Amino acid sequence: MISINDVADRAGVAISTVSKVINNYPYVSEATKAKVREAIHELNYVPNTVAAALSSKQNGRAAILVSLNSKTQAIDEITMQYLSGALNMALELNIEIITFFVSMINHMTPEEMTRYFKSQNISGLIICGMSKDDTSLHQLIESKEFKCVLVDGPITNEVTSSIGVDNIQAQYDVAKKTIVENTCKRVLYIAGKKNGYVTDERLAGMQKLKEDLGLTLMVRYGEYSELKAREIAFKYAKNKDVVVCGSDLMAIGAMNALTEMDIFRPVCGFDGITLMGYVGKQMNTIRQDFYNISSNAVKELKYLLDGGEGRRVTLPHSIVKLYYKDIIK
Repeated sequence: MISINDVADRAGVAISTVSKVINNYPYVSEATKAKVREAIHELNYVPNTVAAALSSKQNGRAAILVSLNSKTQAIDEITMQYLSGALNMALELNIEIITFFVSMINHMTPEEMTRYFKSQNISGLIICGMSKDDTSLHQLIESKEFKCVLVDGPITNEVTSSIGVDNIQAQYDVAKKTIVENTCKRVLYIAGKKNGYVTDERLAGMQKLKEDLGLTLMVRYGEYSELKAREIAFKYAKNKDVVVCGSDLMAIGAMNALTEMDIFRPVCGFDGITLMGYVGKQMNTIRQDFYNISSNAVKELKYLLDGGEGRRVTLPHSIVKLYYKDIIK
């Protein structure tokens, strides 16, 4: 069995240093943390639950799990807004919250995740952007070992809540506005990631709109990548009347392709990120208040930790066009 001594030897640090990194003590350099975490990952070491929990000076900690968008070189504004909203609300509610990136734990089994989080004295989780492929996280939620709030994940149970906008209705609304304003019939829809809950919900909104307005609908997956959406637009947009995108980054990619082809097609996005104000051609998009969503996720987690039962919480959305003068400060 791998021990803390083995981790210390692999990382070339003292056992006490490994313990400090595991228990999230301050005043440990980022370089040292990186070495220890790499050793933990390489050795697949899981801290002893009881010992680590006894050493923790905090009770009722929470963790927020986020995934960074690796499909773009642009700053991941959505993730930063999620973190900012969650951390500020946690401070207001006197809850200690720790940030984890999914890449830090995606090599673990559900049992290893459980032991690891419990070793950190974590009792609640906020999970942002979980997909159908995250099987270990699904099993962790099903175990009901932790109170959980899923941002844009439709799963609920006795100890798990789901929070976010109504993606089906929001996609329907922004696409309908763009299509009706421009009298369109042939639609190119650039969806997000396959097997994504958000992708499926937004696609369901488009399918409903197709039936209601008698549209022809071509669906291609852009993986939330500006580059991929650009390539799809180059290939298919010329023979369509409108390009509807499941994210703003993909809308920006599609619009740039249309500009390069020197043709006009209306484009709409989804999310309301700041970059949309710099595109030059204003597009309809859905504004989600990510800061508010994560703030409410922390409130919902406290509700669960206080004995509340899991539920679906739907937050409002709005259709906007972002202008440069409105986003500069």
